[in-house]
Amino acid sequence: MNPPGSDRPNIIEYNEDGSFTKETFKRAMKALKKRLKLHRLDEESKLGHNAMTGGQSSGIVAVKPPEQYPFEVWQALEAKGRVRIDRHGLVEIVPEGQS
Repeated sequence: MNPPGSDRPNIIEYNEDGSFTKETFKRAMKALKKRLKLHRLDEESKLGHNAMTGGQSSGIVAVKPPEQYPFEVWQALEAKGRVRIDRHGLVEIVPEGQS
């Protein structure tokens, strides 16, 4: 996936049976959490969200998944109960203990 001569290691790794490795899932979840956090911070920084308007937090719960991971990674995470994918392709993190 990386261009020739790139120093970055491949972020998508496979087990011998062709499934994704635990590390791939861990990196994908970390990237999704970071993207969700950035979208929430961006939403909260817009006009209308300040000390004089009540300081409401963002209502964003799902985002478009990072493109460096194929959709199959997100489908595998959904099958494990870690995320939910809606019909528009947005991915939501499932809280621990819920599935």
